[in-house]
Amino acid sequence: MVCASKAQGEINEVLGVTATVQTPTWVDHLYSCRYQYSTGSIVLSVKELSSWTETKAYFAMLGDQLGDVGPLGNLGQGAFTTSDGSVVVRKDWKVLLVDISGLPAQFGVPPTSKADVADTVSDVILGCWAGD
Repeated sequence: MVCASKAQGEINEVLGVTATVQTPTWVDHLYSCRYQYSTGSIVLSVKELSSWTETKAYFAMLGDQLGDVGPLGNLGQGAFTTSDGSVVVRKDWKVLLVDISGLPAQFGVPPTSKADVADTVSDVILGCWAGD
């Protein structure tokens, strides 16, 4: 999933830089790992829930907690950008958080905004979920 070697390879390719991915954790149905780069980090996490009600409530809670600054189209069954440019995506009974708060303002090769990095990584992960 978000920390698997396939995802790592695809993220490295689209960002033009290689990460060291820390050992994933699994706590309270939250699967998470840190992609560590020489100039910053991205934390990817997926919360697995048990119903639409739980999923929508968790998604809304992240919006309140992280600052939902606007919806993103064409990602999952709902997505938004947070106040720091991170991205939250809801798909089925899972919620993905692409936390780019640990990145500099410009990142990757070629350099791009960290908000664009969050969008790109979200696309890659959703492609993996869809079996692309």
